[in-house]
Amino acid sequence: QVQLVESGGGLVQAGGSLRLSCAASGRTFSSPFMGWFRQAPGKGREFVARTTWNGGSTDYGDSVKGRFIISRDNAKNTVYLQMNSLKPEDTARYYCAASSTSIMNFDYCGQGTQVTVSS
Repeated sequence: QVQLVESGGGLVQAGGSLRLSCAASGRTFSSPFMGWFRQAPGKGREFVARTTWNGGSTDYGDSVKGRFIISRDNAKNTVYLQMNSLKPEDTARYYCAASSTSIMNFDYCGQGTQVTVSS
């Protein structure tokens, strides 16, 4: 089992920044892929970003490339999502996920944290 707890969401104006955190505990080695997806009201899940605990390779969804940065702190078992140049269309609930295959096919996910970007 892997437990994931997100934090850092909130309300921000367009153009602003937020940093989300995801603290992982449990058998994290069983889920080498860590990342984020989001879901806005009335819409489906959208891949945001992912990294790995060991190699550090990263991948981003097209809509956030160049604006969001995913990073990890292995000592703290924490994954971060730095979100810059936020847009109103980034408004969504952001979920941290852990997976042995892909973020959108996650094994574990947190409760999510709300990000609201005002225009």
